Amino acid sequence: MTEYMTGTPPEPGSQWYDSEAGPLVRPYAMTGGRTEPGPTGVKFDLIALVTLDPGRSGADDETPLGPEHRALVDLCRLETQSVAELAAGADLPVGVVRVLLGDLLELGRVIVSRPVPPAQLPDERILREVIKGLRAL
Repeated sequence: MTEYMTGTPPEPGSQWYDSEAGPLVRPYAMTGGRTEPGPTGVKFDLIALVTLDPGRSGADDETPLGPEHRALVDLCRLETQSVAELAAGADLPVGVVRVLLGDLLELGRVIVSRPVPPAQLPDERILREVIKGLRAL
């Protein structure tokens, strides 16, 4: 298992590999048992957009990143992606991705932005006035 945690996939036939399921690493092992993203307590919506911090995107600082963290950084390097897209691209559960993104956010490696909420529908009275005006034409 330590081989897989260091980025080297286990050999088929080893005790940490299942021929049907693939590598057997539990999600809590990837997050160190954490279920919430970092001390900031940020909640990541599925449609929250994640971008690499332009000032730090190429930075290989002294903070070591795990293989899952690096996979998320690599996916964000290509383009801005939603949390759901990152989970699918990294083939990780969304809960794990949220915790890992919390780590990357605290390290200053990514920027998370919430999508703009859909516009409020106009008042029904206004719509009726528009329809009335169009009929008058």
